[in-house]
Amino acid sequence: MIQKEDLIIRVAGESGDGSNAAGEMLAQAAARSGLHVFTFRTTPAEIKGGPVMFQVRASNAPVRSMGDAADVLFAFNQEAWDLNRQSLAHNAVLLFDPEAWTPPADFRGVTYPVPIGKIALAAGNRRGKNVVALGVVAALFGLGLTRLEDIVRAKLGKKIEYLESNLAAAQAGVVYAQSLVKADRFWIESTGDHERYVMTGNQAIVAGALHAGVGFFGGYPITPASDIMEGLADILPMIGGGYLQAEDEIASLMACVGASYAGKKAMTATSGPGLSLMGEAIGFASMAEIPVVIVDAQRGGPSTGLPTKTEQSDLNIAVYGGHGDSPRIVLAPASVAECFQLTAQGFNLAEEYQIPTIILTDYSLAFRTETVDPFDLGQYPVRNRVQPVGELAPKAYQRYHIDDSWISPMALPGTRNANYTATGLEHNEYGNPDYTPETHMMMSEKRWRKLDPLRSSRAYVQRFGDLQARIGIICWGSTAGPGRGAIHLARQEETPLAMLQVDMLSPLPVDAIQEFIDSVEIVLVPEANYQGQFAKLIQAELGVRVQSLVNYNGMPFSRLAILRRVHELLGIGEPVGH
Repeated sequence: MIQKEDLIIRVAGESGDGSNAAGEMLAQAAARSGLHVFTFRTTPAEIKGGPVMFQVRASNAPVRSMGDAADVLFAFNQEAWDLNRQSLAHNAVLLFDPEAWTPPADFRGVTYPVPIGKIALAAGNRRGKNVVALGVVAALFGLGLTRLEDIVRAKLGKKIEYLESNLAAAQAGVVYAQSLVKADRFWIESTGDHERYVMTGNQAIVAGALHAGVGFFGGYPITPASDIMEGLADILPMIGGGYLQAEDEIASLMACVGASYAGKKAMTATSGPGLSLMGEAIGFASMAEIPVVIVDAQRGGPSTGLPTKTEQSDLNIAVYGGHGDSPRIVLAPASVAECFQLTAQGFNLAEEYQIPTIILTDYSLAFRTETVDPFDLGQYPVRNRVQPVGELAPKAYQRYHIDDSWISPMALPGTRNANYTATGLEHNEYGNPDYTPETHMMMSEKRWRKLDPLRSSRAYVQRFGDLQARIGIICWGSTAGPGRGAIHLARQEETPLAMLQVDMLSPLPVDAIQEFIDSVEIVLVPEANYQGQFAKLIQAELGVRVQSLVNYNGMPFSRLAILRRVHELLGIGEPVGH
């Protein structure tokens, strides 16, 4: 058997038939066996029913995107085939339940009929079709086979009376697969034993917030951010923190602002519709210089839009949303590991600069599973807001005192001689309302100029690829993974390609971006929205022309789509071997 560099397996069916659960357990088994995994899933917007899909990409090398075409599809029903057939590689393998449907005669790949219902019933578990499918796929392709029983016990062993029947169903799937004559050449198993975390982006955000010292969470449920709220709801009360499920997103953020004013590190999590409602509260936190962290797990919009699909279309509202000049910091992680890292750093930045900080993820990043190396927590020191030092004279405390740093000490309520008003009105250095032109100009400058060090910083950009390249990609958020995948494919065909990943979208690190632009001839900006929002932001801030590549079908970018556009801009033919 020849091992493939990576293997992409997709399990598809109807919501409620367990196909997504089968894919999730497959990913967990593969990860625990030592493979790197990267997953993507779709879920229906309906409360009950609707098509679903779970894709697992596994490799012995790190994987940063969902890949291109699927090598294997297990279609539980006809609709699953209809919806996913266009995503298959030319030599793909198709597994199907012959009791549910029959593949078309013109399918040119390898087919394996798998009567999962009959096998499950014979194993004494009529509801275990998905567990049978799990066993079949693991045994046919090697993916996680060595840890299959461990995963079934971990995922399906909460009720002991069902554990044995699920183990029997999984084993029945393995036995059935071993009885098949293998007609394909796909096989992948770990070449080493590695200890890694298996996490979703939302789980990594929870971990990053806890490391940073979050003490309060106020939120309102919304897909795809609700996992963050639920995770912190379980943990915060046990460690002396506060948790509030508010009546809406406005109350959620204002509760966080109040908690932060009182000295707690506070955060909320939402999606695009909720971020819209938070606009005035973000402005208040900006005006009053109160640190708070807001996670926006983007989904397709506008309005209710595509609640179970991915998009990067909240950039404009994250950077510009709100009335008046209201500065904020906006960060965009590109991987599950970076969800931890940038959440921890987001708290530090919010505290250091006393400003609302928005972390932009998306549906794909929120729910996907990745293998993550253990975090060295010593690399993520925790920073806290500056506070007054020493005894304060009566009526001498200036909450908004201006000095060369433009950042002033923030006293906790109850600090002797340090009472002040945190108001949304324009105010003087003492915090007292003051509407004079001179004061508004002085305080506006204070709120913006404290961010100057970030504009010139190179800490929130990462460069990949070739140092000498005609074309350079600039990516943000989860599109950076496919961008790095495009570099990998380009190297295989000896096409020089460079990439800059921008982790901070506001304030934009213009010096580092200009330096990258100057090093290439053509700049391509791929992003998952219709307008090309980041491309326009770069053009507006730097006065340069860039090429925009957009994707707005609710699915993540593929690395091949980016590479094809690179070839078009370079005037060369179709990517070799693709």
